[in-house]
Amino acid sequence: MAARDDFLAARDFLLSVREDYDRAVAEFRWPELAEFNWALDHFDRLDPDQLALWIVHEDGTEEKLTFADLQARSNQFANHLHDLGVRRGDRLLLMLGNIAPLWVTMLAATKLGVVIIPTSTLLGVDELADRLERGDVRVVVTAAALADRFAGLAGADIRISVDDPVEGWATYAEATQCAITYQPDRSTRSGEPLFLYFTSGTTSRPKLVEHSHVSYPVGHLSTMYWIGVRPGDIHLNISSPGWGKHAWSNLFGPWNAGATVFVVNQARFDAPALLREMQRCKVTTFCAPPTVWRMLVQQDLASYDLSLREVIGAGEPLNAEIIDQVRTAWGLTIRDGFGQTETTAMCGNSPGQPVKDGSMGRPLPGYAVVLLDPAGQVAEEGEICLDLSERPLGLMVGYRDDLTVDYGDGDSRPAGATTGGHYHTGDVARRDEDGYITYVGRTDDVFKASDYRISPFELESVLIEHPAVAEAAVVPSPDHMRLAVPKAYVVLAGGHEPTAETAAAILRYCRDRLAPFKRIRRIEFAELPKTISGKIRRVELRTAEHERTGNERKAQEFWEEDLT
Repeated sequence: MAARDDFLAARDFLLSVREDYDRAVAEFRWPELAEFNWALDHFDRLDPDQLALWIVHEDGTEEKLTFADLQARSNQFANHLHDLGVRRGDRLLLMLGNIAPLWVTMLAATKLGVVIIPTSTLLGVDELADRLERGDVRVVVTAAALADRFAGLAGADIRISVDDPVEGWATYAEATQCAITYQPDRSTRSGEPLFLYFTSGTTSRPKLVEHSHVSYPVGHLSTMYWIGVRPGDIHLNISSPGWGKHAWSNLFGPWNAGATVFVVNQARFDAPALLREMQRCKVTTFCAPPTVWRMLVQQDLASYDLSLREVIGAGEPLNAEIIDQVRTAWGLTIRDGFGQTETTAMCGNSPGQPVKDGSMGRPLPGYAVVLLDPAGQVAEEGEICLDLSERPLGLMVGYRDDLTVDYGDGDSRPAGATTGGHYHTGDVARRDEDGYITYVGRTDDVFKASDYRISPFELESVLIEHPAVAEAAVVPSPDHMRLAVPKAYVVLAGGHEPTAETAAAILRYCRDRLAPFKRIRRIEFAELPKTISGKIRRVELRTAEHERTGNERKAQEFWEEDLT
């Protein structure tokens, strides 16, 4: 079919120029697709005998499913959903861990035209009630062990347990009685909604990010290019279901290329066990967040005989020390990138290109990235924005909360964070003379001290190089002379005590590595407030500092002037 041919042409071009960044950026064009269903038009036409999904469980058991296996199972589950009364456009809340029914459900829902609301298994009752209400959820698919959280909650008249029976619920197993072929009711219009993601809400309650049948499935061609995944690769991504990054690298990125999605299930992260499985199963491409990389470099990485070709960092920028340790052990450079739930990968250090430590690379094919100052002018440092005169296919339709735009098909859709012809990410960065972009921080996080602009991320990168620091967050703390000074909230690494001596050592270390105006002048040893997805809620720390009065010291807080 023409739509699939156009999609494959765009994909194959990026695969063919994977190490020719200049040509990829200059010549890549998003395919123009009026109708497209990624699961039917692409996934079901991949090599049926190739391994599509490989899950290694903690007890040593494994699940291996080919593309043909997943095609058949997703067809059966799509038919089962239809038999239960689920129809195109219905909202399905999917709350599962990394088990095969997760992928089967996503494929089945895509085929049926159902809107998927990926949801973390860590959510509590109140958060689920919010998602059921604001998401207008019709269907819930989850495990029996999680069913109690839905008891007494309104909405979702169709509820499905993927394992043990639950009274009043349908079961996933019933799908095995359905036909293994599936016939859609009609073709899928590319603009129809496919995903509603609840953002993690670092500063406010979560928004509903809407993606279409092309913005994520086809938009993740940029992610495929950034990761460097190829047909036949075995790709491992460390990410929890329910968040956008899981779809990035555990679904669309690798399966766009025709690679194998590889998962190691661990109740608690075990670095040696993960590395052993990576070695045994010959993983070729690997993506992990900084937290995982920080734990991995504590191991003797050089002692593992791995088959890795590409290593990726995602979620937040990595500091140079970790990149150097991995490069020394494996001869590979971790390549950073940048994107949001609202987008696919928009910036990245792409394969075969020089990597500048600390930089998240350059704009990826299909993305026109500009940095805008507060006046809306292009600048060397400013908010990361997308030029909508060249609207990337991987940009969300908008926020479902803001129904303001009529797209001409009878449905009003959200405008989202778009003003002045740009999409605004809310993140600040710097661009150098070679076009490389370095992350500075969220627009709300960057602050002034003694009239100098301070990037919390830059200071945090120095802090976590100190052996006593496991995690850190820097915020402005009120000061009667300077208006504000940088203060670090620090989580200590094992074996270190929250004493004045420890604080003095950390402050001295930072003083030797930072310009005087950037000096961290206060430290408090404390746990960091986080969203359920693990992002630090600096807004809570900023608020706590803003509300303090006088020069009182909090518990386990130390000021520079007290230690000299």
